[in-house]
Amino acid sequence: MRVGFIGLGVMGRPMAEHVLRAGHTLGVWARRPESAAPLVAQGATAYDTPAALAAASDAVITIITNSRDVEGVAFGPDGLAAGFAPGAVHVDMSTIAPEAARAFARRYAERGIDWVDAPVSGGEQAAQAGTLAIMAGAREDVFERVRPLFAAMGKTIVRVGEAGAGQVAKACNQMVMICALQACAEAMHLARAHGVDLAAVRTALMGGSAASRVLEVMGDRMVRRDFSAGIQARLHHKDFGILLDEAVKIGAPLPIAAQTWQQLNALMKQGWGYDDTSSLLKVLEAATGASE
Repeated sequence: MRVGFIGLGVMGRPMAEHVLRAGHTLGVWARRPESAAPLVAQGATAYDTPAALAAASDAVITIITNSRDVEGVAFGPDGLAAGFAPGAVHVDMSTIAPEAARAFARRYAERGIDWVDAPVSGGEQAAQAGTLAIMAGAREDVFERVRPLFAAMGKTIVRVGEAGAGQVAKACNQMVMICALQACAEAMHLARAHGVDLAAVRTALMGGSAASRVLEVMGDRMVRRDFSAGIQARLHHKDFGILLDEAVKIGAPLPIAAQTWQQLNALMKQGWGYDDTSSLLKVLEAATGASE
């Protein structure tokens, strides 16, 4: 396929590289030309505008920050919509609001253009390994058309439902993961308050029913007190804002998520938004004066 890619950051660049290595023709657009340079060196073609990229592509993949950014790239001046031919598809792998995804799908449909919302989970490591979990919202025929692109980037690929369903699944993923991270932080905080060895506690928990990927990775960062960014906390704060806003709109009570949201707010207030979300441990420590 002729594939365009926008969003060449920590996640996007390795994802685009996998698409290129899978044999697809790759075009790229970036606000900063230096972001596109490594891919151009590998054989991708750089375009001056999203519209020009769309005109040369069967499908364009975006992975950028928020709903507003996606709307600007899609429908702003020289946006993708201005260049797409009927039958082309915009595959958005960003984490945005489900209703925004549905609205974009409707706007594209009026132009005969298809849409897939396909947010991902797994972080930078999975992006580099090509083992992302991809949760998609789209018509089944459109999903099948772009499945080969997902196969180049991911290991677990699931069509959840129609447009917006992928974003609903991602909101659920973020809620489970970050609430588990908060529980992990509280466990480490409790262990320290008792004066026991955190590494030993984590090892014991990893052998029991509390074992999880969050405890394995984030718990290790807490034990080592390595709060340098794996995934910046500000991004998880943004994701929680999306899911709780949606919960308010549909009247869905999320009591544990709401409590975790307050801890994320406190983290941001402390100025740790560019640190890893394992910094939730530091929020607890700051509240009790127990930080190292």
